[in-house]
Amino acid sequence: MNDIRRTILWVIFGFAMVLLWDKWQVHNGKQATFFPSPATATATTAPPAATAQPVGAASVPAPVASASTSAVPTQQGERAPVAREQVVVTTDVLRLTFDSEGGSLTHAELLKYADMADKSQNFVLFDESAQRFYVAQTGLIGGNFPNHKTVMTVVPGPRAFKDGEDTLTVRFESPEMDGVKLVKTWTIQRGAYAVAVQHEVINTGSASASPQLYLQLVRDGNKPPGESSIYSTFTGPAVYTSDKKYQKVEFKKIGEGKVDIEKSATDGYVAMVQHYFASAWLLGDGVERDLFMRKVDANLYSVGMITPVGTLAPGASKTLDARLFAGPQIEKTLESLTPGLELVKDYGWLTILAKPLYWLLDKIHSFLGNWGWAIVGLVLLLKILFYWLNAKAYASMAKMKAINPKITEMRERLKDKPQLMQQEMMRIYREEKVNPMGGCFPIVIQIPVFIALYWVLLSSVEMRNAPWIGWIHDLSSPDPFFILPVLMTLSSLLQTALNPAPPDPMQAKMMWFMPLIFSVMFFFFPAGLVMYWLTNNILSIAQQWVINTRMGVPPQFNLPKFK
Repeated sequence: MNDIRRTILWVIFGFAMVLLWDKWQVHNGKQATFFPSPATATATTAPPAATAQPVGAASVPAPVASASTSAVPTQQGERAPVAREQVVVTTDVLRLTFDSEGGSLTHAELLKYADMADKSQNFVLFDESAQRFYVAQTGLIGGNFPNHKTVMTVVPGPRAFKDGEDTLTVRFESPEMDGVKLVKTWTIQRGAYAVAVQHEVINTGSASASPQLYLQLVRDGNKPPGESSIYSTFTGPAVYTSDKKYQKVEFKKIGEGKVDIEKSATDGYVAMVQHYFASAWLLGDGVERDLFMRKVDANLYSVGMITPVGTLAPGASKTLDARLFAGPQIEKTLESLTPGLELVKDYGWLTILAKPLYWLLDKIHSFLGNWGWAIVGLVLLLKILFYWLNAKAYASMAKMKAINPKITEMRERLKDKPQLMQQEMMRIYREEKVNPMGGCFPIVIQIPVFIALYWVLLSSVEMRNAPWIGWIHDLSSPDPFFILPVLMTLSSLLQTALNPAPPDPMQAKMMWFMPLIFSVMFFFFPAGLVMYWLTNNILSIAQQWVINTRMGVPPQFNLPKFK
């Protein structure tokens, strides 16, 4: 009876640890690690026009499927028809679509990354369609000045790189509004995911003007298509400042008005983050800015910053430079753009361990040239690093296995005297110099490292569409034939068979059920993660086999007895 109670307590303790881990994930902005709540239903219609209120008024436009004719207000309040254009620019890594309404970036295809659902198509980050809304906008507030609703004139120019050229520009000129004109110039570099945006503000009126420039990212609150229902990753806005560092906020909290971020700063960025990819507005250090997050409409959210242009005398002008990043979360690229941008690749509270693990994984990949083999190599190095800890654990298990017959005989002899049984068991442990927890403690020490490695593999865009061998063509997708999960399950069961069987029959059964229960999840995990666990299991089995043999305890398979 005491053993059954103890088993039940261990099970309750295990589930409590899982629940605590789950709450910690939520506290750090993540959903439940293994069973996240369902994502918001995907919108099937275009989001209606709405008004965002950063500081002044800036309305979010409804999506447009094709070029149209819009009316632009003049200083006298009259309306003149202006042709609205879509400008498509193609580089070696991006295909960008700009809308002359506001000179906004409304579509961005990443030519080096395939869509997960249809690998014949390019991955689309920004989109303005009936199914999705995700755009980058800028404009002026503080008066009836040009903003992202103002239809601008497109200045003719090249829309693709010419031979020998590494730079091209797209230029938009607004009409004069309240004596202010805005000239917006996008500069795209070959091979770059960061686009420079120059805002030239010109006072064409007869009175002084004090506009403010806003930069914002607006998107719907839906999860990206193809998100896993087994493991959870963060989707939503984030800000970074040197004072409060990286802060991310779920869409739900924005809708509830529970946004607690740094309100003003002179450095940092604002971003929209999703699994593997991100977009971010960057201003130079020392430039004053106000940061904001807010709900724009029923399922539209914005994150952005506002910076003062200053007072412009009649005829004066001022230029403000910004950069827009829209691309994959490659750490080296992000680190090179601005401090803290690499944090959009979020490892959570284990960042201090995850970053060096990723660095080591990247170094191994540069040597081997294959991310799959790099994972195998990294796990091998970690097993070497923790060899002595594992050796102590397996040595303790071997001792337990050696005295197991004596424990079993004693339990059978004293099964009706539980108190005496416990005393006798402790006596045997003392005489044989065996610590029952000796096999657990060295393994527990390693758990944070392997959890950090889990997040490294889950977060690294390099795994996306990366092949390994044979049938594994994408390390970020589940094994299409479930070969790796089956092998991982068998290796887990083999490990259980090699461990000393608990004297209590109920505990012995639980030892066999737990690997089976947890193995079910691995059938839906990315192949890279399953391969990491499989490699770890195989190396652990080999090490355990060698240590048992050296200690004179021949490997023995303790098969389950379910009676």
